[in-house]
Amino acid sequence: MTYNFAFASDSSSFAGDPFAVRHGKSLPAGLRAECSEMSWTEFEATYAAMSGPIRLGAWSSEKIAPGRWTYEATLGLGERIATGSATATGAISAMTSMLHDAGIALEILSFHQHQIGHRTATFIFTECNGRRNWAMGIGESATESSLRAMTSAANRFSN
Repeated sequence: MTYNFAFASDSSSFAGDPFAVRHGKSLPAGLRAECSEMSWTEFEATYAAMSGPIRLGAWSSEKIAPGRWTYEATLGLGERIATGSATATGAISAMTSMLHDAGIALEILSFHQHQIGHRTATFIFTECNGRRNWAMGIGESATESSLRAMTSAANRFSN
């Protein structure tokens, strides 16, 4: 399966839990406490940082054996474009490996997903080099939203 990523935003303003106001489902408690006064625009800009120095272009997967897949990705890393690949049991472990190979040692400490209509929202609490951050990704599938969340987390740590 191949994905190409684009991310839209809405400039509407929301108070309280911006995700719950917008989608009717609560954020994870730690994230909810962190963003309680944010508008949706502020929330999305902070936690879904898809336009930073780390960008995910193409993503593909091929099953090679029961429970084993080969994943390939095109990653924008600052000013350069790199191709990454990993053999793993799932997309999240493959992306973790590709980010690590690019010098970003991202660890997922907490993982949450919500179905929002036909899409999926993924929230991850991550650690990199002793710093911790929440990130969000929304996509057409659980895999796409997870990859978006991981890309957003990598961008949050690059600041």
